Amino acid sequence: MPSDDGTQPEFHAKISTHILDTVTGEPARDVYVRLERRDSEGWRMIAEGRTDDDGRLRHRVPLHEWQAGGYRLFFYVEPYLGDECFFPEITIAFHVRDAERNYHVPLLLSRFGYTTYRGS
Repeated sequence: MPSDDGTQPEFHAKISTHILDTVTGEPARDVYVRLERRDSEGWRMIAEGRTDDDGRLRHRVPLHEWQAGGYRLFFYVEPYLGDECFFPEITIAFHVRDAERNYHVPLLLSRFGYTTYRGS
């Protein structure tokens, strides 16, 4: 979206995720993922999107929004896993200590559990 002066904002895409279905061994396609940042008023959405055919999503975060601080990824997995899943939503909170580094937060997923870690 252009700014008030008509210029395009700069983006700083240093956060990504990759969702793998550990039951099927396939990427989790078309999963809604929201990135939020904590500020003095609580959590605020700064980016959202859906995983691609390879289960990946690189958030396009406006440069002025990307800084050290608290973040969380919200994964709405119920539409992908189905009504019988135990965890319909998964939230992973983490700290960005160095805004110049890349942050990759993969999610290994099944109907009854999940695992995550800090990747590179």
